[in-house]
Amino acid sequence: MMTIDQAGTYSFAGCNVKRLGYGAMQLAGPGVFGPPRDQEAALAVLRAAVEAGVNHIDTRVRTR
Repeated sequence: MMTIDQAGTYSFAGCNVKRLGYGAMQLAGPGVFGPPRDQEAALAVLRAAVEAGVNHIDTRVRTR
């Protein structure tokens, strides 16, 4: 299994980010809009991702 550091980095918007990021779309509320159902749990997930070395969190909202 590859670690986040072994995956390497790339340039994104002038920043050097790790190739393994976190897609935060599912942390939002119902229908992927609004606040999460459990804000403390959502924050805990994000904190764990950052502690694991993630430095790119994708918060892009997809439109229909």
